[in-house]
Amino acid sequence: MFKYNPKYIRNFSIIAHIDHGKSTISDRLLEITGAVSKREMQDQILDDMELERERGITIKAHPVTMHYKAKDGEIYQMNFIDTPGHVDFTYEVSRSLSACEGALLIVDAAQGVQAQTLANVLLAIDRDLEIIPVINKIDLPAADPDDVKTQIEEIVGLDTKDAVLTSAKTGAGIPEILEKIVKLIPPPKFKLEDTTLQALIFDSHYDPYKGILVYIRVVSGEIKKRTVIKMMATAKNFEILEVGIFSPKEKPVESLKAGEVGYITANIKNTTDIKIGDTLTSEKNPVKSPLPGFKIISPVVFAGIYPVDTSDFVALKEALVKLQLNDSAISVEQDASHALGFGFRCGFLGLLHLEIVFERLQREFYLDIITTAPSVIYKFYLNNGEEVHVDNPVHYPDPSNINKVEEPWVTCHIMAPSEYLGAIMSLGMEKRGELEKTETMNKTRLLLTYRFPMNEILTDFNDKLKSVTKGYGSFDYEFEKYQKSDIIKLEIRVNEEPVDAFSCLVHRSKAESKGRAICKKLKEVIPKQLFKVPIQAAIGGKIIGRETISALSKNVTAKCYGGDITRKRKLWEKQRKGKKKMKEFGKVKIPHHVFMDVLKTSD
Repeated sequence: MFKYNPKYIRNFSIIAHIDHGKSTISDRLLEITGAVSKREMQDQILDDMELERERGITIKAHPVTMHYKAKDGEIYQMNFIDTPGHVDFTYEVSRSLSACEGALLIVDAAQGVQAQTLANVLLAIDRDLEIIPVINKIDLPAADPDDVKTQIEEIVGLDTKDAVLTSAKTGAGIPEILEKIVKLIPPPKFKLEDTTLQALIFDSHYDPYKGILVYIRVVSGEIKKRTVIKMMATAKNFEILEVGIFSPKEKPVESLKAGEVGYITANIKNTTDIKIGDTLTSEKNPVKSPLPGFKIISPVVFAGIYPVDTSDFVALKEALVKLQLNDSAISVEQDASHALGFGFRCGFLGLLHLEIVFERLQREFYLDIITTAPSVIYKFYLNNGEEVHVDNPVHYPDPSNINKVEEPWVTCHIMAPSEYLGAIMSLGMEKRGELEKTETMNKTRLLLTYRFPMNEILTDFNDKLKSVTKGYGSFDYEFEKYQKSDIIKLEIRVNEEPVDAFSCLVHRSKAESKGRAICKKLKEVIPKQLFKVPIQAAIGGKIIGRETISALSKNVTAKCYGGDITRKRKLWEKQRKGKKKMKEFGKVKIPHHVFMDVLKTSD
């Protein structure tokens, strides 16, 4: 049994590109240390969300405490935080790394170093963590561990003399990983004489039975039941109701001491009282200054989320508050739309992040919702010297008052085999990209540095990159600066009524093709009415694209057989007048699935 001794505590995280076997390695570590019994064991055990299992990706960081008897005979407490690999969830990785002293860098022996591997490693290096390279999937026929070691040394700049060769599938090399963690990752740094309570809040989530669970890493002092704590950012005081560790389910313990990772529950009623990155201290003997929190990442993609049934507005509001507690990167503001009613304008870190939040709202909170097309923030400089930030086409200023417009640009790193250079450059031109430099790695792989307008890489860039590189290409991006651009409002009209849910802000060169694509898609998905429905794409007063949904026809002359033709003409005339009147007063009801179908329309 582990007796508390800071010397024998190891806090570590796993960083990797998506689909490099991170979750499987986590499973093996839990198995070997006995944190999970064979009866409870299942694949991707830390990915407890249905969505994570379905998509085969990690969305949320999951802490777990393991106990391991090393070869030196000592029992070590290992606090391990599993992290996501996708570029949209970098904030989850940064939060996890802030609670650790070391990290395992997992690299696929067949695929080698990928763009997101590099991005996540840089986060770990910035925090001065000890990084242990682990080359996974060595059992694959295409595996080339020596080549991958060279890549890690050349691209990442890490020494691979301590690299562990492993296969998570077969279990080979897993004990070596645990030994390397014991030997190479340092124990928590703190002064034993410092008994003042200081803990970092690195995550939280809402539990329907226990209320708000706050994930903490204790830096100094001790936290136990009945302790009265103070949140330094909000200056609120709370009494601790339960202290526990993740094993991997919640398990109450007597107390958490310096260097340990776990959770607390208190009588916290409002989600706004919890700030991720905040410092938690004792009310009686508080610390003077808070711990350096991690970098707050700003949302880059904005979209409207509306309830299908207006009576669900309050339920949607409560669901978003609970999700924000679990996912602090979402920004939420109340919004209203002519076509969709009351809803919320939300900010996300990328399109996958938007999709995940949308699906979580549907599955976890049983809400029927729709979302508008995603957009970024544009800066409009008006003739009167005012600067306006616009992410919603509804707030587009009067064109006669606009002096200039700036859009966000990103620096993008693309990694792919060299034979796909031509296809990637064609894709770059299509997306208005500027190639900054090309670097060759290992003779067969390229690292391309591009500049892109952020709006161009939001929707389908990743899919198209995977397509042109047969799945071998990867990319990650970071915001660079705002740059002058020719951005205009593309308005979509259905039956001559503007529908703001389909309208968007686009570059002038892309407006016509995008407008026609949306019109064509709407013609396919909007059901026929009893009258002709025109669908138009317009820039200001100029129509740049049009499709017409033909009317449902009823054979009004079916009952006429033989006789004079004037009888039929009378009926046709009556029908024509009826259709004309219907077009004047008729409303086109757009089914809600149409909004999602159009959202997926490619540029």
